[in-house]
Amino acid sequence: MDSTSEVRDFLRTRRERITPQQAGLPDFGGSRRVKGLRREELALISGMSVDYYIRLERGNLTGVSESVLESLSRALRLDDAEHAHLFDLARAQNASATTRRKTPTSRVRPNVQRMLDSMTVPAWVRNGRSDFLAGNTLARALYAPLFLEPAGTPNTARFAFLDPRGKDFWVDWDSVAADMVAVLRAEAARSPYDKGLTDLIGELSTRSDVFRQLWAAHSVMRHLNGAKRMHHPEVGELDLTYEAMELSTDVGLTLIVYGAEPGSPSEERLQLLASLAATTEAAERQDA
Repeated sequence: MDSTSEVRDFLRTRRERITPQQAGLPDFGGSRRVKGLRREELALISGMSVDYYIRLERGNLTGVSESVLESLSRALRLDDAEHAHLFDLARAQNASATTRRKTPTSRVRPNVQRMLDSMTVPAWVRNGRSDFLAGNTLARALYAPLFLEPAGTPNTARFAFLDPRGKDFWVDWDSVAADMVAVLRAEAARSPYDKGLTDLIGELSTRSDVFRQLWAAHSVMRHLNGAKRMHHPEVGELDLTYEAMELSTDVGLTLIVYGAEPGSPSEERLQLLASLAATTEAAERQDA
């Protein structure tokens, strides 16, 4: 990933979405040649010289202070994920060889697997590039279409953009796809030296027009909680909520736990899926 172009395009796209009215600047009428704010206007709001802001928007965050980043974040009206992304971009440009963030692990400790197996709801662990690294029986049953491709580690982003079954699996595929790209964009700033992540982004950009268009928007988000609608081939549509929690001792790994509204049709279907999965697992153990 080219950090200079990442910074340049991120700042430019954030500046262009802010109108003078939103920034509290006077509107003198007439047409404007630029989208959003001019660089001079953004510099004024941020409390810095025009030359200094131009240097930042050219992609150079070397030596920038936290107070400058905070002022810039306020002026650009960044949300929490975008605020963190700006700091990650600055951290990556200013990192020395000894302070660079470790490449995320792709190994799940046995104790984490035991924790997953003890849960009665779908629970799985992914890394920053959306690999499905481990899960309990119900999570693997929930994501059964993901495991139909035998080669390599199952990856939800690759499944979403490159496998036709992805659009059938996620009911709200458009929003899921946009969120996945935004999560990968944020992770790319957090882990700029993760070759596996860079390779995945390159593959998706080459093979998917939709991914390439979404990537150009420079949207970012953090995968924390929300809702997902899935169409499972065995039990039908599932409306689920999820919580995502980073594993503090395992760099780059996130635990995701799903649930359904008590008494809802989705809870009944999830229970049916659990029963089917347990029966299949028992039969496989008998045959082994």
